[in-house]
Amino acid sequence: MRLSWWWARSVGAVRERKDELAAVPQHCFQSVALVVGSTGIVGTSLVDILPLPDTPSGPWKVYALSRRPPPPWSVPSSSSLTHVHVYVTDSAAVAEALTPLTDITHVFYVAWSPRATEAENREANSAMLSNVLSVVVPNCPALAHVSLQTGTKHYLGPFELIGKIPTPDPPYTEDVPRRDCPNFYYDQEDILFDAVSRRGGAVSWSVHRPNLILGFSSRSVFNVVCSLCVYAAICRKEAVALRWPGCLGSWEGFSNASDADLISEQHIWAAVDPMAKNQAFNCNNGDLYNWKTLWPMLAARFGLEWSGYDGEEKQFKVSEAMAGKEAVWAEIVKENELVETRLHDVADWWLIDVVVYEHGANWKLLDSMNKSKEHGFLGFRDTVKLFNTWIDKMKAYKIVP
Repeated sequence: MRLSWWWARSVGAVRERKDELAAVPQHCFQSVALVVGSTGIVGTSLVDILPLPDTPSGPWKVYALSRRPPPPWSVPSSSSLTHVHVYVTDSAAVAEALTPLTDITHVFYVAWSPRATEAENREANSAMLSNVLSVVVPNCPALAHVSLQTGTKHYLGPFELIGKIPTPDPPYTEDVPRRDCPNFYYDQEDILFDAVSRRGGAVSWSVHRPNLILGFSSRSVFNVVCSLCVYAAICRKEAVALRWPGCLGSWEGFSNASDADLISEQHIWAAVDPMAKNQAFNCNNGDLYNWKTLWPMLAARFGLEWSGYDGEEKQFKVSEAMAGKEAVWAEIVKENELVETRLHDVADWWLIDVVVYEHGANWKLLDSMNKSKEHGFLGFRDTVKLFNTWIDKMKAYKIVP
């Protein structure tokens, strides 16, 4: 792998990539990727990056799999990119859609279907991964690698148990044993290991564990930047200050974050570099942030007065404060000529509540990148700069005003 690839991408800003895509003759593709969850926060970045001319092991052909047609801001289909629409929960539909795609060499599984309980998460998300691998692994003779994305809950346990079960002291390292509790991440790892073992060592794997992800896609259920931008836009519309809703621990505490492009780069690196085969890797930006720094930046981008932590008695749930704001968002979309969205498409108030409350009280979102660096991945990001950059992209694509 060329160090210049990581360096150029780490120090450069997020940029518009559609104009960089060059037409590649069908017979010239060196690698063929299946990106499962292609309109999610990391899937969007993978679909952007893989077809670029400087991406290692390219030129890449990409099958972008999602349950809905691509949004207006997505890269259009071309000779190097094909959109595939299928509900991954439907095993028969998955078999019908994927069986003809026998040229796949790499699978990037970055999908998640959130459910109300961990038992439901285990059932749904395990079935989804199994549905994909049960078709691709035996049906694609040139398959070389399967990359699975999980996350820091590998160390903390599922949402419903965070803060209620013992956890290791941070920073978390990849050799920490699994927690003694149900976790769909563990189920998915076992499905992955079993599936690739059936090819007798011909197919390698990698597992990627990002932290809180900062990225672009408005279709992600876990896009904190988009949700916060929508919250700020509604505050501006109603002429009120941007008030910090959460606890002191979240306001002042330091954590890691994970840039969606950086995660994608690590996925690609692990898929093609022999040093990374059959390993699990944490993935964060390599620095620290706190909301005390980011909150004034968010307010400034929307021209708002703001207030920070002002005592436990001033806390409130954003999900309650934003209840019934669907009509307000519809007015914002119309007045600013934004991409047509409904409020629940672009804002997950539950996510903000979790970040500003649980983040400081029960979550210690600090993990180590040493293993990744020791194996050769040297990518990094400046979290404070990237927070602004992703807001820029949300605004440029008219997702938020």
